Amino acid sequence: MNVREICLNILIDVHSKGAYSNYTINKYIKEDIDIKDENLIREIVYGVIENRLYLDYIISKLSSIKVEKIQPPILDILRMGVYQMAFMDKIPDRAAVNESVNLSKKYGHKGISGFVNGVLRNFSRNKEKLMVVEVSNSVDYISIKYSYPKWIIRRWINEFGYEFTEKLCISNNSRPKLNIRVNRLKTNREELSDKLSSYGYIVYNTRYAKDGIIVENPIRITEREEFQQGYFTIQDESSMLVGQIANPKEGSLVMDLCSAPGGKATHIAEIMGNKGKVISRDIYEHKLRLIKENSNRLGINIIETEIFDALKVDNTMVGKADYCIIDAPCSGLGIIRRRPDIKWNRKEEDIKELVRMQKAILNNAKKYVKPGGIIVYSTCTIGKEENLDVVMDFLKANKEFSLLGFGELLHSLENIETGNKGYVQLFPHIHGTDGFFIARIIKKNG
Repeated sequence: MNVREICLNILIDVHSKGAYSNYTINKYIKEDIDIKDENLIREIVYGVIENRLYLDYIISKLSSIKVEKIQPPILDILRMGVYQMAFMDKIPDRAAVNESVNLSKKYGHKGISGFVNGVLRNFSRNKEKLMVVEVSNSVDYISIKYSYPKWIIRRWINEFGYEFTEKLCISNNSRPKLNIRVNRLKTNREELSDKLSSYGYIVYNTRYAKDGIIVENPIRITEREEFQQGYFTIQDESSMLVGQIANPKEGSLVMDLCSAPGGKATHIAEIMGNKGKVISRDIYEHKLRLIKENSNRLGINIIETEIFDALKVDNTMVGKADYCIIDAPCSGLGIIRRRPDIKWNRKEEDIKELVRMQKAILNNAKKYVKPGGIIVYSTCTIGKEENLDVVMDFLKANKEFSLLGFGELLHSLENIETGNKGYVQLFPHIHGTDGFFIARIIKKNG
């Protein structure tokens, strides 16, 4: 299987079978694959998923067959061809056309290769004209140009305005930098940065997170002995801030209610100096295994994993926790730049059910914390309905709880005016992180 055939198989799994892009890419990429080929696969696959609606809009101008009537594998071949010619300067149009035609002979019925050849050659000849989005409605324009379902664009324009939404979409369609979190039990940020620099990695510190390093060129970084020996773990800066804002003391009892794959739990254990107890809960055994594996690699032994549904109340833990971490199930619209398939897999009606779950989990967490105990509520999404509205509704109904400011815990307060009020909403185009919400809530004494 050559590179483009691997790309096609991944796209068929994602578009026709509803598979997750990140898992599917890892399934098809074998260890002996050349790094240049691996990068090309990632670029084409993520590029096609990110720009799907825009690519279909261009194809619809060129095709005599309606886009929805084109066989799924052939449509993905056309998308790949158009994407390479529209967005990838290093690939000659001729090569993109020939590779696509060859694939269509293998994956389509007899004669379809002529159709593929015609569509792509026409695009190559009239590229600039065909790439112009010709619609007058602003929702339609952003939806097509940046490839988002209209319902997401409507919501964002209503909440944030047109210009903000366009900048957010542009940022979401760019490649995020790899962030790693230093394991302070084994090293520090300066030492690890120096070591990685000596290997030729370009590294610099994260803006808000005290344990974070950004790696510009992270080629095979998990194969380094420093990773194997647990000197660092991969985590976005926004997620690192959960543990940093919780700021648990050594010897504390922490409950992490929706823990897998355990990035926040392991960070909290590191902050606590591996002294105390972290109870990591999730509903899937295989996800809890990941937490155990990560803990072992990082040299952490205070995490206890348990299968438990956060939507249920555990009466044995009432009033016992110093800290309760809720990384709530959410729409995930803040991590589209990492998982572009999210925008096609989500439906607007999902959000009401998610809000119901978020409120239920928060209401359970309030039972677990002691007086003076802290709840940290977070999501990887950006709309108020799943974030600030959930927290404010909770505070209105539970007067013994209030927001607790955390500005002093952040490395920088740039563009984070609300940190001192006890919550923060992060955006990719403003903060350079995933879209993320964090609130710190304290149970009053007495």
